[in-house]
Amino acid sequence: MKEPITLGDVLSARKTIAGHVIHTPLRPSASLSEQIGSPVWLKCEHQQYTGSFKLRGAANAVLKLSPEQKEKGVVGVSTGNYGRALANAARNAGVRAVICMSELVPKNKVEGIRAQGAEICISGTSQDEAQKEVDRLVSEKGMTMLPPFDHADIIAGQGTLGLEILEQLPETDTLLVPLSGGGLLAGVALAAKSINPAIRVVGISMERGCAMITSLQEGKPTAVKELPTLADSLGGGIGQNNQYTFDMCADLTDDFVLVNETQIADGIRAAYHDDQQVIEGAAAVGIAALRAGLIDNPGTTVVLSTGCNIDMDLHKRIVGGEDVDLMAE
Repeated sequence: MKEPITLGDVLSARKTIAGHVIHTPLRPSASLSEQIGSPVWLKCEHQQYTGSFKLRGAANAVLKLSPEQKEKGVVGVSTGNYGRALANAARNAGVRAVICMSELVPKNKVEGIRAQGAEICISGTSQDEAQKEVDRLVSEKGMTMLPPFDHADIIAGQGTLGLEILEQLPETDTLLVPLSGGGLLAGVALAAKSINPAIRVVGISMERGCAMITSLQEGKPTAVKELPTLADSLGGGIGQNNQYTFDMCADLTDDFVLVNETQIADGIRAAYHDDQQVIEGAAAVGIAALRAGLIDNPGTTVVLSTGCNIDMDLHKRIVGGEDVDLMAE
């Protein structure tokens, strides 16, 4: 039986990754605060090393490997940001890394991973298909698989974001957290609710293929078709043998919200024009939900802005007002 993840694990992770990650700023958003009539703050994790929150979990997991595991190397599956983070953490620790991903991962994210020194493997058209190559490398080469979300050290590392937020703004009423496989949501909710049980945690994802929300609705891990979306970092399944995040998201999340492609684009534009921030679609879902009026009575709100790894040509089109639909391209 697996050991539950605790606040103590998150506190330990913070010590482990100290010096390997940035303590990212929490900045007020005047435009969002005015729109909803309550204070809104942006947790600018898109300013993290490698351009996303994923480095917290990856660094924690790599640094906790045994010498034997480090010698044989690590392998993981990624929709982009986790691959970049794992590659960075492995390179800094002197460990070989192989990152497997599907054909749907944007080229800019593939090249970003390659630039961090990892070996690249493109396999299939879904995260689950890429996982098969990961399993082969584990079986044949003895490499250690570090999954992007469903791993105790990964979740504990992501939970350090929750600690930072409540240290920076103890009066937070609501956290808006992007939701994919649930590692971020599980870790942040665990840390935040351990400190303040009354805090409200809302998981937000895209309408086009949110595996976690579909799985929770079905009562079990459920495969969904991956579709092109502006929030590409939120794509992928949660794993049929999910060990942690399915249960933790069910137990620790107060509400779930879905946003459409038009709303995601609006969030990207608002971050740029109103708050002077360049963020990717997955990072914009919280802003999108607020601007669309999908969060009732939020109170003092922190929006987790989780990544900036967007193709800049695509970003230019969106902030320029183009109605971008990746399904039609």
